[in-house]
Amino acid sequence: MVKVPMKFHPTLLVATAALGLTLGCSKQESAPAAAATKPTAAAPTAAPAAASAPAAAPAAARVITIEANDAMKFNVTRIEAKPGEALKIVFKNVGTLPKEAMGHNWVLLAKGTDVMAFSTAAMQARATEYIPASLAKQVIVHSKILGPKQTEEISFTAPSEPGDYPYVCSFPAHTMAGMRGVLVVK
Repeated sequence: MVKVPMKFHPTLLVATAALGLTLGCSKQESAPAAAATKPTAAAPTAAPAAASAPAAAPAAARVITIEANDAMKFNVTRIEAKPGEALKIVFKNVGTLPKEAMGHNWVLLAKGTDVMAFSTAAMQARATEYIPASLAKQVIVHSKILGPKQTEEISFTAPSEPGDYPYVCSFPAHTMAGMRGVLVVK
């Protein structure tokens, strides 16, 4: 009998181990939007000299912190917003695994998007940080791929049409492992 040595690709090993941990040990947490948010103060604005009444200050964006981890989970899986509400997502990768093996992004998709079809197409879109160019019209807003301990802020206005808007991590296999949530506009 001839013995053939087996070689393992380190990235595949890490991803397989993380998936095993996710399926066996992790618990999906859902935090209400109010618990995951904190208001920010509006920047002061000066009233125009010719105006007879002071101008209204623009509404401050509601800040929502979302963390992604090495177990391929978001700590917030549901956000509720009003139509047209100003939002700022503070997206943090709190994991420790290298970006190449366990990078994370936050992608808000249009209402009605087939999440699994989008995520499957995203697996082949490494050059565009796993945002498939052919499906770019389905993306409302997204972060870049973050490595361990990196943070990005994403400011946007909630859609004006009520409904459920899914969000995912489009890094290969992360959506399939449960790394997704929903922005509920009502």
